[in-house]
Amino acid sequence: MSFLDNVRFFLEEISIQKTISYNQFNTIYQQVETMVNSMEIDNPEYILATSGESFYWARRFLGNKMGHDAARLYSFCRVLDDMADGDIENGPEHLTIIQENLQQGQWSSHPLLDQFSDMVEEYGLSTKVVSSLVEGLLDDQAPKVLINDESELIQYAYKVAGTVGLLMCDVLNTDEPRAKPHAIDLGIGMQFTNIARDVLEDARMGRRYIPGSWVNHMTPQDIIRASENPQSHEALLITDAVHRLLALAEQYYASGRRGLAYLPARAHFSIGVAAKVYRQIGIQLLRSKHSWHGPRQVTSKTSKMWCTIRATMSLFRRFPHPRKLHNPSLHTSLGRYMNQGGTWG
Repeated sequence: MSFLDNVRFFLEEISIQKTISYNQFNTIYQQVETMVNSMEIDNPEYILATSGESFYWARRFLGNKMGHDAARLYSFCRVLDDMADGDIENGPEHLTIIQENLQQGQWSSHPLLDQFSDMVEEYGLSTKVVSSLVEGLLDDQAPKVLINDESELIQYAYKVAGTVGLLMCDVLNTDEPRAKPHAIDLGIGMQFTNIARDVLEDARMGRRYIPGSWVNHMTPQDIIRASENPQSHEALLITDAVHRLLALAEQYYASGRRGLAYLPARAHFSIGVAAKVYRQIGIQLLRSKHSWHGPRQVTSKTSKMWCTIRATMSLFRRFPHPRKLHNPSLHTSLGRYMNQGGTWG
């Protein structure tokens, strides 16, 4: 039975129970059909290939089963993100419904959740972790997103990316608790790279993820104006903030790399490749004379191949040796999010 067949059956059941009217049935089904057709949810490999080039490159090293499930998890997160950005009709409204279900500990009552329920059952994915991911995406629904300080930045990066690291630990078949804090850190480091790359693009959407305390609380409009005069005091202040953010990302990348040895060998290599490729974006940003106000940085196939070769060196971490404990100061800002989905370490 296809996903849409499952959706129709689900809606017919609640329609029979008089939970929704016939008109509501048709409206919801049409919305879901549009969502499925536009996002090709039934083809997670396609979503990964078109929306996450760095991860698609690394996915080939995971093997069939693990690689497919990792692609499914990515596609689930991608669809949630597209809901938040309004790329799916009534996306924010769908996101709110999903969050209400998750906060009640339910992985049902919405077609998107229902589609991935088998993965939740197989891997024991935490509804609290996914709820934190959705919380971060809902934060982006504010008319203006203005991160105040470094602590708030780290919390946001945990919600939209560190949570994905935790979920990926389960999908990659590691039950080693010590892997979890490092997986979170790798996600946070990648998100910092993402923010550094997209400063201007985010400003045009009314968002400033660079901490206000780093840039005199400039508004998104101030950032846009500064991009038109790259040698201005304001533009140079943003450049310094981008460099500071990438330096902070390095601390989280380093912690993330230390946790790779807790993963199965193929997963170790694949995630190591993804980390190298994504980190390369930040390196190119630092080397670019245009910095944050120039063309969007992407990694070439040559760069990806070089990163893949370098990632093989990380496999030496699998040999027995004294391993550093996770640095708890990296999670000082996480507060109530600590130990979601099980003990971290």
